[in-house]
Amino acid sequence: MSAHWAEPGCYPVAEGIHRIPLQLPQDGLRAVNVYAVETDDGLVLIDGGWHRPHTYDELSAGLARIGRSPGEIHDVLVTHIHRDHYTFAVELRRRHGCRVHLGAGESVGLDAVRALGSNVPESSLRELRRAGAAGIAARAYLGSTEEPFDPADWETPDHWLRPGPVSLAGYELEVLETPGHTKGHTVFHDRRRRLVFTGDHLLPTITPSIGFELGTWELPLDKFLHSLTLLRDDDDRTMLPAHGPDGGSAGARARDLLAHHDLRFHQIRAAVTDLAPCTGYEVAQALTWTRRERPFAGLDTFNQMVATCETMAHLDVLVARDILAADDSDGVDIFRLPH
Repeated sequence: MSAHWAEPGCYPVAEGIHRIPLQLPQDGLRAVNVYAVETDDGLVLIDGGWHRPHTYDELSAGLARIGRSPGEIHDVLVTHIHRDHYTFAVELRRRHGCRVHLGAGESVGLDAVRALGSNVPESSLRELRRAGAAGIAARAYLGSTEEPFDPADWETPDHWLRPGPVSLAGYELEVLETPGHTKGHTVFHDRRRRLVFTGDHLLPTITPSIGFELGTWELPLDKFLHSLTLLRDDDDRTMLPAHGPDGGSAGARARDLLAHHDLRFHQIRAAVTDLAPCTGYEVAQALTWTRRERPFAGLDTFNQMVATCETMAHLDVLVARDILAADDSDGVDIFRLPH
C-alpha cells in the first residue's frame, strides 16, 4: 500500500467532507482515516481513531486546515469496535460531550473487551490452538500482555445503530450491517453524494482480517462473503475506506474481494489434498501471504496469528460446505477430504 495517503493533513473528498489520516504505531496499516463531515450544527466524524498520546493534536491540526476544531464535533459514527476506530471517539466525548454511535452487533464484543480488561486476543489464541499453532499462541499472548490497556477507552456508546436511515443535524446517512471483519461492522451510505464509508469492510489494496474480535467463532468468513454481496453491484458508489486512499468503485472492490476468496478456497483445498491429514497451521504454512506473496515464515508473530486464523476461517467454511472434513484430536482440528 502506498504510504502517501497516510501523510498527516486534511484532504477534501467531496463537498463538505474531508479525510484526516491519524497515525498508527504499526508499519502495516500506517494510519486510520477519519472523515469530518460538515453539518448544520458543526461536524460529524466517521470513525474516531485510536486514543494515543498525540491523536488529539493530530486531529486538531487536521481540522485547523479547514478552520475547524474538535469542539465542533457533535456526533461520531464508528464502523466497528476495534481500538483504532473506537477508543478516540470515547475520548472526544469525554473532552467535548459529543455523542458516540456504534453498530448494535458490536455490543457482545464490547462487553467481552470490558470483561477481559486487557488486550489479550483470547478468541484468536483459541483458534490458534485449534489450528495446532500453540507456539504462535504463546508468543502472541506474551506480546499482548505488554500493551497498555485503559478501561476508560471502552465505555459504552450513546446510541446503538441499527440498519436504516440516520439524520444528524441535516446530514443524512443510511446504516448497512456488514458483519465479517467483526460481528457488528457497519458501513454508512451517503446516497446523495453516492459515497460509502466502508470502514474495514472494503479496503482498496488489502483484504481485511476475518473475525478478529473477542467472542465465539461463528463462520465469520461466511458472513463476510455475504456482506460483500450487499455491495457487489454498487458500481456508482465511491469508496471511502478506513485505511488506504479514498476513491474507486465500491462494487468493483467487493467483486475483487469475492474473487480473491474464491481463489483462496481453491488454494486451501489443494493444500489439504496434498497434506492431509493436516492441521490448519500446516495449511497456513503452505500458503503465501500479502500482495508480495511472502512465505509464512517471513511474517511477524502478529501476522502469523492473523494468517493462521484466516486459514481456519476458510477451512471452516469448506467443512460447512462438505468440501472438506475435520476431526478433533485433543482440541486440534485435523483436516482431510471427505470419505
